[in-house]
Amino acid sequence: QVQLVESGGGLVQAGGSLRLSCVASGPSSNGYRIGWFRQAAGKNRESVATIGRSGVSTTYADSVKGRFTVSRDKNTVYLQMNNLKVEDTAAYYCAAREGDGATLIAALYDYWGQGTQVTVSS
Repeated sequence: QVQLVESGGGLVQAGGSLRLSCVASGPSSNGYRIGWFRQAAGKNRESVATIGRSGVSTTYADSVKGRFTVSRDKNTVYLQMNNLKVEDTAAYYCAAREGDGATLIAALYDYWGQGTQVTVSS
C-alpha cells in the first residue's frame, strides 16, 4: 500500500503560479501512475492530469491544457500550475493507480492523499 501527501497549496492572485507536490511513500512507491484531481466547494470531483510510472506518459484535462504541467522525480510528482484562474480554486488531490494505463477516471485510482487547498483570487 502507498501513502500520498500533497503540499504546495495556498492563496494566489489570478494569473499567478503555484507548484503542488505529491510524495508517495511505502513499498514500490515509485511504481504507480499518479493522477491529480480537484474538487471545488459544492461541485463534483474533476480530473486534472496524470503521469505514468516512467514520467513520460502524461494526459491533461482540457480545462488545464497549456497551463498546467505534471512531472515526476521518482516518488515525487509535481503539478506546476501557471496562469491560474479563479475557477481553478479547489482542493487538489493526488491519487495512485497500480495499473499504468493512462486514465483520468478517478474510480480507477486505488489510493488517495488528503488534499491541499488552492485558492485563486480575482
